[in-house]
Amino acid sequence: MKPVIHPQFYEEVKVMCSCGNSFVTGSTKKDIHVEVCYRCHPLYTGEKRFVDTLGQVGKFQKKQEVAQNYAQKTAGKKKKKEIKETHQPKTLKELLTEV
Repeated sequence: MKPVIHPQFYEEVKVMCSCGNSFVTGSTKKDIHVEVCYRCHPLYTGEKRFVDTLGQVGKFQKKQEVAQNYAQKTAGKKKKKEIKETHQPKTLKELLTEV
């Protein structure tokens, strides 16, 4: 290994979470601040709550609302199209019987 190209490794780095938990680990950074740790993450605690990372939950909910609005708008168009198709005769025999 070349000694000049590798970052400095710190043996004891304090990791601090937004919930107040802190622990010591090794890293190339001096201090680490995190939003979610093993004590407050829903996977480890068993709580049913969303962990909103960079607004992903909000973006997903917004997409769902847009999809529902689109489905409601297009539902009327499909009904109109079905009504038009049902009134038109489909074969030559049906056309002749209507005349």
